[in-house]
Amino acid sequence: MSEIVVAVDASRIRSGGGVAHLIGILNVSQIDVFGFKEIHVWSYQKLLDAIPDKSWLHKHYVVESEQSIIAQLRWQANKLPQEIRAHGCDILFSADAGTVCRFAPMIVLNQNMLPYDEGVLRLFGLSRDRIQQKIIYYVQKRAFLSATASIFLTQHAADQVQRHTGKLKHTQIIPHGVGQIFKDTRHRAQWPQDSSAAIRCLYVSPILEYKYQWVVVRAIELLRNRGHNLTLTLVGGGGRRAKKMLDRQLDISDPKREFVEVLEFLPHAKIPEYIADANIFIFASGCETFGISLLEAMAVGAPIASSNRSSLPETLKDGGIYFDPRDYLSIAQSIQELMDNPELRADIAKRAANLSGHYSWERCADETWRFVNQTYKAYVSASLVKN
Repeated sequence: MSEIVVAVDASRIRSGGGVAHLIGILNVSQIDVFGFKEIHVWSYQKLLDAIPDKSWLHKHYVVESEQSIIAQLRWQANKLPQEIRAHGCDILFSADAGTVCRFAPMIVLNQNMLPYDEGVLRLFGLSRDRIQQKIIYYVQKRAFLSATASIFLTQHAADQVQRHTGKLKHTQIIPHGVGQIFKDTRHRAQWPQDSSAAIRCLYVSPILEYKYQWVVVRAIELLRNRGHNLTLTLVGGGGRRAKKMLDRQLDISDPKREFVEVLEFLPHAKIPEYIADANIFIFASGCETFGISLLEAMAVGAPIASSNRSSLPETLKDGGIYFDPRDYLSIAQSIQELMDNPELRADIAKRAANLSGHYSWERCADETWRFVNQTYKAYVSASLVKN
């Protein structure tokens, strides 16, 4: 019998990966197979509009979710527990671990590794962003310690967080999925037969300090100075400080903007086509909880040169070659290796596409909701034993 009513707090989900995750796990046809009667979601209007309508799904608009961070946290701490109880919800699934809500039972999902990487945080300098990440660190740490259970996207993320929290009570590794549009798009870029045609490199990611776009530009410049005809397309909007760093490097490396193109906005539906037309996909992030953009390139079947940092080797495995994203010589060497070896390009692209088959939103949804069910039942059983 379906009796469990689930509350989902998505009031502070903003990243592309977080939005895709929420839509992916809610896009199921039935919830009674998980023992659920209803699911209630609290969020801001744009995200609620993007979530598919279901007879069992109830959407609640949170005015405070579009106000200041203080207003958001105050709502989480004071109003959310009241609303959860008012709607008869039995368990809270917080789609972001940065929550101050203390409802029980509660499952928190980790989707932000920045607060746990001091090396990356130093890139922000003494900035507002670094202070914000430090606050998030303490908020998340308290949430993990008070939660009934925690979900991580990778083992790397689980290990990193627990170095700061100590061993958590109940944890589960549930990776993200990848959109069907990427699986349905096949890599079609033909390798140039001579130097008159450019080798097209693509990097899809927001322009942030730890994404190292300016280092990739230096690597492409080095290869061009060696006589190779390469172009680079950077897709993603920028933070003010990181964009200035990139612009400074572009003024040095490509002052006439002859081989680097920056697209600050591209509709998500067009990204698969850009990946399909790229000869090499570059992903130079220094900190990722999972790497959804990397997974999307894997699904299309592009040859990938990836950062060796954070969780990325766990996601990509042997489906690409690796470099140190802080070192333009290392990046250039990896790109050169792909340029020189067509068999390697074909081999890693095939392996990456095969690996991406293990990542689906159907699997992610099934594992997530079954874990919610198990957590609730274990909590109820433990409560009965205590009483």
